[in-house]
Amino acid sequence: MEISRHPTTVYQAVAAQLEQSLQAQYRCGDYLPSEQQLADRYAVNRHTLRRAVDELVNKGLLQRRHGVGILVLMRPYDYPLHAQARFSQNLLEQGSDPTSERLLAVLRPASQDVASALGCEEGDNVIHLRTLRRVNGVPVCVINHYLADIRWWPTLQQFRSGSLHAFMQSQLGIALTRKQTRISTRRAQAKECKQLEISLHAPLLCVRTLNTQCDGQIAEYAVSVTRGDMIELTMEHA
Repeated sequence: MEISRHPTTVYQAVAAQLEQSLQAQYRCGDYLPSEQQLADRYAVNRHTLRRAVDELVNKGLLQRRHGVGILVLMRPYDYPLHAQARFSQNLLEQGSDPTSERLLAVLRPASQDVASALGCEEGDNVIHLRTLRRVNGVPVCVINHYLADIRWWPTLQQFRSGSLHAFMQSQLGIALTRKQTRISTRRAQAKECKQLEISLHAPLLCVRTLNTQCDGQIAEYAVSVTRGDMIELTMEHA
């Protein structure tokens, strides 16, 4: 591939060519070839290639992951927000490999916010599950699930991985429907940075969801923090 040889523009030309390649050939969660392979492809030395990659890192299109490689952050995954939206199924349909693992499972007194959302009294025991979702092995979001019906606790303690809602449907016979979604933004805190493998103060989407049972009763209040560079929320209107 022929690149302009003006000394002040070589790395910028490589960055432009690489950005075009990202748009045409890669998606969020993919990894680029090694720096040496990229340098050979663009017929430049590794120092110039690193400067080009740095340009795209600064633009939020790539991320260096120590000991792993260069992660593509372009073309975020589309996640529609409608009543029957399912994270895992949606990403499977986009050709991705979503996984979910349980990080926490406890009974705890409901805070004021959780009690207000679930329609219970502050201090009442609620089930609190925390899950981490990955797409193609890359951490995407951390979700805190709060459920008011403690009769479900013996069963939900057995949940370890996969879709929580699918588990509830198969093990408890409960199908949940999204009733309300609130979306805000904030910057990542230290613990979230470690869980999501992102830099401090990186932008996060904060999504608060109320899910109901078939009789309309609130069953779950979920609060997720999601990497803003990897998920694009789509509002669907009937």
